[in-house]
Amino acid sequence: MRLFVVPISTRRALIYARPLSKDLSKELSVIDRVTTKAAEVWAKWEEADKGWKKHLVTWGNRVQQRIPFEEWALKSIPSLKAQRRLDQSSETKKVDVLFPGNAIKAEKLRSILWKLATERQELHRKRMWWSLMATPFTAPVALIPVIPNIPFFYLAYRGWSHWRALNGSKHLEYLLKKDLLNPVSFPGLEQLYAKRVARALGNDGLEKAASSMVEEVEKNEDRLLLDMADAKKLASILDAPELALEAERAIYQVDESLKTQNQAAAEAAESSTASKDKKT
Repeated sequence: MRLFVVPISTRRALIYARPLSKDLSKELSVIDRVTTKAAEVWAKWEEADKGWKKHLVTWGNRVQQRIPFEEWALKSIPSLKAQRRLDQSSETKKVDVLFPGNAIKAEKLRSILWKLATERQELHRKRMWWSLMATPFTAPVALIPVIPNIPFFYLAYRGWSHWRALNGSKHLEYLLKKDLLNPVSFPGLEQLYAKRVARALGNDGLEKAASSMVEEVEKNEDRLLLDMADAKKLASILDAPELALEAERAIYQVDESLKTQNQAAAEAAESSTASKDKKT
């Protein structure tokens, strides 16, 4: 397994795990096989022009787009048990963590990873149990002919999703506690982020050393670093095709979050100015 830490903004990053082995089909668990089959069925439903399948897929894709990118990211990390099954030396072998050294300080990487590993564990645990305990109450929907029991499948999916994210976070926490992570500032990422950081901070055309650039990132407020076109570039640089979709989702969500924050700040400033004008 190899980990990638990709800054989406100057304050938020995406973590993604890529298996080193290209052929893991023989090692897939029963759950993995079921989810793979479900993905194939979903892909066929996406080809429908109309009917309940088309409506279901449209709704489902919207729901998935709203799931926090942090959850998707943690789901990419296999459980510790699954990793041991694939590689018995995984309990002692160091895992490379590729990141851009001109956008993230090497000494801060551990704290970033610790936050990603631990801050959502309790949330995933609670929502996993809530989803699984709520599924029996959807049984009456199964009596409706033709249409599948959508509430049941949705709750089961969300329960599974939180379970995967929880296991991924625990695996990452284990690697941190055992000091099994090997940070590597990857040249391909540095080359991409040199331009993206300069653009975000208004330094286009200025060549700066990585140490100087990362210091500027630390001092500035939260700003978006990547755009949608960068998602496929990242996937190509890191030889991880599946990363493109994860990066697109993260870029969209962080962009929307920053827009909301900026709008709220502007409205607060307007309100404050109006209040001062009234007093004068």
